[in-house]
Amino acid sequence: MRNRPRTIRTTESLLENGLIDEESLPELRDVAKRYAVSITGVMQEQIAHVDDPVARQFVPTGAELLITAEERADPIGDDPFTPVKGITHRYPDRLLLKPMHLCPVYCRFCFRREVVGPGEGMLGQAELEAALDYIRSHEEVWEVIFTGGDPLIIAPTKLRPIMAALDAIEHVKVIRFHTRVPVVDPERVTDELVDALATDTPVWVVVHTNHSQEIGSAARDALRRLNRGGVPLLSQTVLLRGVNDTPEALEGLFRTLVANRVKPYYLHHGDLAQGTSHFRTSVAEGQELVRRLRGRVSGTCQPTYVLDIPGGHGKVPIGPSYLEPGEDGTGDTHVVTDPWGERHHYPPRVAEATTAADPTATADPTATAATTTTAAATATATATEEDPTHG
Repeated sequence: MRNRPRTIRTTESLLENGLIDEESLPELRDVAKRYAVSITGVMQEQIAHVDDPVARQFVPTGAELLITAEERADPIGDDPFTPVKGITHRYPDRLLLKPMHLCPVYCRFCFRREVVGPGEGMLGQAELEAALDYIRSHEEVWEVIFTGGDPLIIAPTKLRPIMAALDAIEHVKVIRFHTRVPVVDPERVTDELVDALATDTPVWVVVHTNHSQEIGSAARDALRRLNRGGVPLLSQTVLLRGVNDTPEALEGLFRTLVANRVKPYYLHHGDLAQGTSHFRTSVAEGQELVRRLRGRVSGTCQPTYVLDIPGGHGKVPIGPSYLEPGEDGTGDTHVVTDPWGERHHYPPRVAEATTAADPTATADPTATAATTTTAAATATATATEEDPTHG
């Protein structure tokens, strides 16, 4: 393991490392009192300058103190769906298990920024057992999704018994991890960690990353280690103004992911987390970005653009539509826009047939064939009479 910079956790350390200026220090101390600060050594190495796509994600700014009227402390509505500590059960067949409330980095746009970082770390043993008992008692739960905090900062020795407990629950058929670790703290992805994920129940890992600049050599090594350990990899990305809100930035990220055997899964519209309005695009801007990706990159590089409806009403796709009703108003025809903006009728418009089958005619295939042959001969003869060069 190379000798990396130490993790930055204070505004003073941000100043010492040249990521903020002295004039902003008093204001940023107020930000840090409310929202945790952490930038791993790996991410510090990926920062080229203080206003680049990596720095914007992790270096606090005074804009975080501005809270707009529509923003919420619980923007996606976790609280009403929390039957026991560490569990969020919004959809019938899947739930979130949140055993850890700490992260290796703290994103300045995080939708759980009010509850991760300060205070508690991992669930206590009694709390964890109560969460597992809830899963055991709800046979409709097909998939358990580890999130948090970042579940992959749990030591393999502590993670292994949790995995064994879930693996023993008959109705749990899939285990999924949502994590930033392979990109922002990749040296945690050891052979021991990969081994802890190796259960009979299939395990999927969804990697959160927002810009190709984040994915350095250590991250690529971590992704390769997971992949070689038999773990299928997906990604999720948040659409962020000033970070990845151009077709070029998204294309670069998704190509980089696919080249590292990671399938882009979700592109999230920015949540209404408090103090994050400077990051959010409009839905229309997001739809146009997704539209411009179609045709630029292959289907393997295309995520689903989604919105988590505020208040806990679920996640829905909000990508652009390429289909609209046809002009006849019957619902049987449509107009389709291709990736380059051209419009096409579907089904395609065709010229009216010169002959039509008699609806009262027999279904005898020989009769149909004879009719077709006669019609073809007539059409040929007509064309020859009208055009002396025909034939």
